[in-house]
Amino acid sequence: MSNNLANETQLSRKEIARKVGHKCLVSRRNFLISSGIATTTVMVTMNAGTALAEQVPATITTFPRKFVVKLSDLKLDEPFDFVYPDDGAHADSMIVKMGVKAGGGLGPDEDIVAFNYACTHQGGSLVGSYKKDTKSLGACPLHLSTYDLTRHGILISGQAYQSLPQVLLELDGDDIYATGIFGLIFGRENNLAG
Repeated sequence: MSNNLANETQLSRKEIARKVGHKCLVSRRNFLISSGIATTTVMVTMNAGTALAEQVPATITTFPRKFVVKLSDLKLDEPFDFVYPDDGAHADSMIVKMGVKAGGGLGPDEDIVAFNYACTHQGGSLVGSYKKDTKSLGACPLHLSTYDLTRHGILISGQAYQSLPQVLLELDGDDIYATGIFGLIFGRENNLAG
């Protein structure tokens, strides 16, 4: 019977399956539900890493609070350079008053931001590359990565695949302090291990 069916080229696969008596016993919906239940069961039953997780204590990272500059000393679109969070590799940073509201911005107009100067692609220095007309940092001298400082240092163009690390700021009267970093500084496994 199967030789006859194979010779009949005009029949569709469904028609051949019907003649032979094959019938799909599992719908797509039932297959997905069953595989989901099976995966959940395996994950809950195995509970991998629980014994090891109990042996590793949680650590809290505390960044230093460092004075950067006085708010009244900042000039519009003139970056002020500083080093943060330590004196290690790639700790060069900048703070700038841009005159436009920015993500994470500080001050009355939320227009003061600070960023690390190391490009996230290969660590090229972005010192001196601030563009006041586009409120950007870059292009990196290595592969032309450019970052938008109004949107948390997101990549505009180039080879980088991460945003520029943003230095978190705190205003205390007229004093601006660096208090942390949002993102990982290039070349580091930990921002405090420079």
